Amino acid sequence: MSEIKAVPADRYNGSPLIPTGNPMIDGVGPASWAQRSDTPDRTYHGAVKIVPMRLDPTFFVAKGDPDPRGLPVVAADKAVAGTVEDIWVDRAEPQVRYYEVRLADGSRTVMLPAGFVQWPNFGLWGNDKLIVKSITSAQFANVPAIAGTEQITLLEEDRVMAYYAGGHLYATAARSEPII
Repeated sequence: MSEIKAVPADRYNGSPLIPTGNPMIDGVGPASWAQRSDTPDRTYHGAVKIVPMRLDPTFFVAKGDPDPRGLPVVAADKAVAGTVEDIWVDRAEPQVRYYEVRLADGSRTVMLPAGFVQWPNFGLWGNDKLIVKSITSAQFANVPAIAGTEQITLLEEDRVMAYYAGGHLYATAARSEPII
């Protein structure tokens, strides 16, 4: 069992926990993850389940449909965090699972779960972008890395999802304050 990087707000049982470090990286509260297997999920037939479209020619963006590759990714602070480089698909349940984003400084790519993306114009009226409200542009630099370029493991999926989920509460100081 690993150390919980948080302290109780008060001395009574059930008191909320206050993070002592970076909760999005330390896995506190909504940013927590399970220690799943560090192996990729597989289809019924044993193939790696989630892969980038560049590796599976049976997946493509249909003619006439908008393609997010090349579009900017705008973060919660309204700054461009990067550009969509590829689309990762689920072979078992044909759908987009992640966008591979090249950071604006070009330093690396990070995974962006499709469920955390808003695509306002869906590529239909030009001047398009993908919007991510959970984290700031600077926080994209700390998205947990994945080991390979052709697959994502169950553990990596949990850590990436937890990071973005944690941003809804911890990305800015104002988000973790009471609304009253």
